[in-house]
Amino acid sequence: MEKFAFIIHPVHLKRDVARKYPVARFLPEPLVEFLVKKTDPKVVSHITGIRSKTGAEAEGWFIACPLSPRQFLELDRQFVYDKIIRCGKIAEEIGAKIIGLGAFTSVVGDAGVTVAENLNIPVTTGNSYTVATAMEGLFEAARLMGVDTPNATAGVVGATGSIGQTCAQMLVDRVAKICLIGRNAGKLAKARDELTSGATEVVVSSDIEQSLPHCDLIVTVSSAVDAIIHPEHLKPGAVICDVARPRDVSGEVARVRDDVLIIEGGVVSVPGDVDFGLDFGFPPKTAYACMSETMMLALEGMYESFTLGRNITLGQIQRVSQLADKHGFRLAGFRSFEEAVTPERIESVRKNVQRGRTGSSRGRR
Repeated sequence: MEKFAFIIHPVHLKRDVARKYPVARFLPEPLVEFLVKKTDPKVVSHITGIRSKTGAEAEGWFIACPLSPRQFLELDRQFVYDKIIRCGKIAEEIGAKIIGLGAFTSVVGDAGVTVAENLNIPVTTGNSYTVATAMEGLFEAARLMGVDTPNATAGVVGATGSIGQTCAQMLVDRVAKICLIGRNAGKLAKARDELTSGATEVVVSSDIEQSLPHCDLIVTVSSAVDAIIHPEHLKPGAVICDVARPRDVSGEVARVRDDVLIIEGGVVSVPGDVDFGLDFGFPPKTAYACMSETMMLALEGMYESFTLGRNITLGQIQRVSQLADKHGFRLAGFRSFEEAVTPERIESVRKNVQRGRTGSSRGRR
């Protein structure tokens, strides 16, 4: 039996804490944030039933690192590192042979390098499989929406980060134009210069309000604490894959824009009769891609720090995709804002886009 652990933390503070401790929903959010800061990391569930197509089996544990996204970014870095490293030490003590970093535990500081240096088991951020599933989902959603992908403009929000740069590379030669979007002009220029662009035009932008309305496809992977994509930023018919946690796309977009399709990257079906022992908001037997990468490395007996730091290569993407196919992990359809994106929903968005175009054409006559 292979063994792994995975670090989780509350992304939406009160709601996520209340999944384990229902009383939290009745407390003021500042009090909940204060309490989680004072809480020690601990095991919150035992994961059983993972069985590969090869017959290999694995068990694991979710270990909670009790900090909110804002605390990960704003508290003293050594304090945050100590919390994450303590999670890793707990994993060692219970027999895990690899540990995965979830959500902001993989974002803070040097993206897992310091954590790995302080543990005796390997560490992975899961970002390789996150990218693989995000891009698979984006292209499939584009196909279902009838987007003319070879002639499309694609935007990458958070393009100077490791995931953003790799997503951009995977768009090369599949779209007509890529817009790299970020806050730092110097880093954007460097990302553009390092991108092997083939026949695809590559431009950069630090102005999300000006650049996103021209994009047919969008993959957003920023590390922002609050939503940065709002209804007025999107063109009708746009397909948006929001990989970021917390989300980059405002909930208002889902409420008022029925002519765009929002999906979340990295929702994966896990092989076997898996029981996570914890409700983290997904349907049964499905998980985030970063969780799934940790599981498949364990099933493979590949106990190494597979995805670490801020550089992800296409070779890593290809390798983890091969492991997913070998062991039976697959993209589990689409989800958006905690709900399944059904074929009926996609067809409704398509009709709304067409209706808008027809109305515009009549208005010009």
